This record gives sequence, structure tokens and C-alpha cells, in this order.
Amino acid sequence: MLRHLGTKRTYAHNVKLASLLCVTAGFVNAAGFLGFSVLTTNVTGHAALFAERIAQQDWKTARVVALWMFLFLAGAFISSLIVSFIGRNQRFSYLVPMLIEMVMLVGVALCGYRYDQSLIAKEIFAGSLLFAMGMQNSLVSMVSGSVVRTTHLTGTFTDLGIEMAQILQKNTKDRAALKVKIKLRSAIIFFFMCGALAGAYLFRYCSFHAFFIPFAILGFTLLYDVYRIRVKRYYRLHNPFNKVL
Repeated sequence: MLRHLGTKRTYAHNVKLASLLCVTAGFVNAAGFLGFSVLTTNVTGHAALFAERIAQQDWKTARVVALWMFLFLAGAFISSLIVSFIGRNQRFSYLVPMLIEMVMLVGVALCGYRYDQSLIAKEIFAGSLLFAMGMQNSLVSMVSGSVVRTTHLTGTFTDLGIEMAQILQKNTKDRAALKVKIKLRSAIIFFFMCGALAGAYLFRYCSFHAFFIPFAILGFTLLYDVYRIRVKRYYRLHNPFNKVL
């Protein structure tokens, strides 16, 4: 689901990607908000808050909100830089950004109990999650060709509304492709909401240890692709029918 790029990608690849990483993003967004009172998967609300704080001349809060936006941007930039440096066609170019994201999540899971409501602690913990989600959104966007966005739903709802209106028109061409897009948008929304519900529920019971859940999902995503490649190689090398052919 991560290693196929461009024309090699199929609807199934994108649905698998959305099902796992949208759950991760939704979980982090809900748990991060309950833990640190900060939305950690997008910057739309932060932009409005930043403008409002500037208008109120609350420079301290404006600085913090600007930091949230910068960290999300930095995560997206660094993820893109890593993939570009390794090469988008390299089989495991996505490995490093996802490992960095996993480190961020396990760090919050292990050290979150030290959060003391102070501004510095909030900057560290919430900032780590914003950076991680920026990395994830950039990586998934590059891998899927901007088809899947996992960390926010604004554009997804907009695209879904447009496509639902188009499919109702009698003169719409390529209705099959349009139905596939609608199914994918619906899957992204569904899995993000499932992740958010799970994050809100589990954080109340497990506190910061709940962040081990998205860490485990990312780990499964990596192992799924790695072992799928190895199984296919083994099958090609040891399948007697291949040798006969």
C-alpha cells in the first residue's frame, strides 16, 4: 500500500492506506486534544486562532499558535525531503519518515505522564504530535498522488460533495470512476471518525498510554509491506511452476 506509486497504484492500495493511516490520524487528533487541548492533525483552526490572538495583541499565545503551524509545516517539509533524497522510486523510501513518526508517538506514550499543564510542556508534547502528523500527511499525499489525505477532512468532504453532485447528473461521463472516488472519500471519512472515537474512548481509560495504539498501527503498516515483498520474492524463487516456465 506504500511502495506502489503512480500508475501502479490501485483503488485497493489507497483503501488499505486510508483504513490504517486515517484511523491513526483520527486517533491522534482526538487523544491529542483530550491530552493537551490542541488539535494536532491540521492547521485550519490554528490559523483562525492565530489571527484572533494577533487582533487581541496576545503575542504570547500568537507565538505558540504560530509554532503549531510551523511544526506541521516542518514535518511535511522534512518528510518530503527524506523521500526526495532517498528517491521516490526506492522501495523503502517511506520507511524513515514513518519510523520518525513512530518515535514521536511512543515518546508521548511513555513520557506523557510528565505533562504538567505548563506552556513549555504543551509546546513539546503537542508540537511533537503536530510534527508527526505533518510528516504523515506529506508522505501519504506523495505516495498516493494526492488522492489520500489522512490528517484532515475539510478537502475530503468538499470533494465528496462535488462528486456526489456530479454522479446525479444524467450526462456525467465515466460514472464507474466517479463511484470509485466516492467510495474512497467515504472510506477516508469513516476510518478517520473511527480513529477519533477510539482515541477519545481509550484516552479516558488508558491516558497517554493510548498513544501506543497508533504506534502499533504504523508498525503493522510497515511490516505488512515489508513481509508482503519478501513473501512474493520467496514465492517467485521457490515456485516450481515458475522454474518450469
